[in-house]
Amino acid sequence: MTPRDTALAASIAVVWGLAFVATRFGLEGFTAPQLTALRFLIASVPVLFVARPAVPWHLLMLIGLILFTGQFLLMFLAFRHGLPPGLASVTQQTHVFLTVLLAALLFGERPTARQGLGMVLAAAGLVLIGLTVGADLPALALALALSAALSWAAGSLLLKHVRGVPMFPLVAWCSLVPPLPMLLLSALWEEASLPAAVAGASWVSLGGALFLGAATSAYAIWGGLLGRYPAAVVAPLALLSPVTGVVVSALVFGERFTSLRYAGMALIVAGLAVIVLRAPGRIVTPPVPRME
Repeated sequence: MTPRDTALAASIAVVWGLAFVATRFGLEGFTAPQLTALRFLIASVPVLFVARPAVPWHLLMLIGLILFTGQFLLMFLAFRHGLPPGLASVTQQTHVFLTVLLAALLFGERPTARQGLGMVLAAAGLVLIGLTVGADLPALALALALSAALSWAAGSLLLKHVRGVPMFPLVAWCSLVPPLPMLLLSALWEEASLPAAVAGASWVSLGGALFLGAATSAYAIWGGLLGRYPAAVVAPLALLSPVTGVVVSALVFGERFTSLRYAGMALIVAGLAVIVLRAPGRIVTPPVPRME
């Protein structure tokens, strides 16, 4: 990769890590359904300028519902129930291992030895984190976070059916799906209307929502890089995302974890590294570009 593209890929991974901090700020002024709707209303603005990609409507709907609506509603609810942003940035990486597991169960795709080792490391990390469930980490929050990662994994498998489609239009048009069901859900929960929530939100919350919506466009850039370079050259830079989330959350929110939880988080990141880092002379298939 050129130095410019390397810096670009690293910057995208950092932006994805910062998105977990932005989520915490966004949820100070919006409920989980409202923030999900607002994020994707912002992300869908480009549909005014780009044509719909050559993807069937039913597939656009499925990707929008599973990869976007399900993943982010569940993740935002996890935050609402006490999931720390730094821990969230790490636990969401389990989507990589869940994708491999679902592919094996549903399509008979046997994991490689490298993938198997990565899954074992990640599973061990989750066990250690599970042992720390308590007052500062409710079991429900961890369960919602892992459900969000599972939704991400299932959506990633749907993307396998999309071939030769530019990423930017695909992301923009799929972003049209979440707002309506989320606004309906918000109304059923008898929450304030989204315009009223926007009017009453602080600038910090609005900034968080805008950051999340704008960050969605980074997928198109990441997809372009994957198209120009071998996957194993680009994918390792995604490891900057959880590292950024942990470091910035510690600086901004003063997050401090027990050594057991840090060990669990380290094992999850190590498992991801085992899968995406390139062995000499070998190309490793990376995870689907991040959807944070």
